[in-house]
Amino acid sequence: MRLVILESPFAGSGWWLLRKWRERQNVAYALKCVRDSLLRNEAPIASHLVYPRVLDDTIPEERQHGIDAGLAWKAVAHASVVYTDRGITRGMKYGIEAAKAAGIPVEYRSIAP
Repeated sequence: MRLVILESPFAGSGWWLLRKWRERQNVAYALKCVRDSLLRNEAPIASHLVYPRVLDDTIPEERQHGIDAGLAWKAVAHASVVYTDRGITRGMKYGIEAAKAAGIPVEYRSIAP
């Protein structure tokens, strides 16, 4: 199996209720992305589905710590896969640039029909 870092949107924007709705939509999408990756015989790490559950994403230092912890996987990753159906966020751009800087191939994907 290929080890991949999975990039998809997580955080929502706007006022609180809209932000929470977008976050739920992004989590549902990320789960579909994980499934897509697994069905491609990959072992994805989707840190944005785990770390915000134990770190406070509204505290910049904790958010950055979670992002950096996920990107630590670049030491063993074969690729970074970016799912683009819901756009590319600032956090995703950060991950893309980190992968490129580490010499990890970046692949762009869509799971929309």
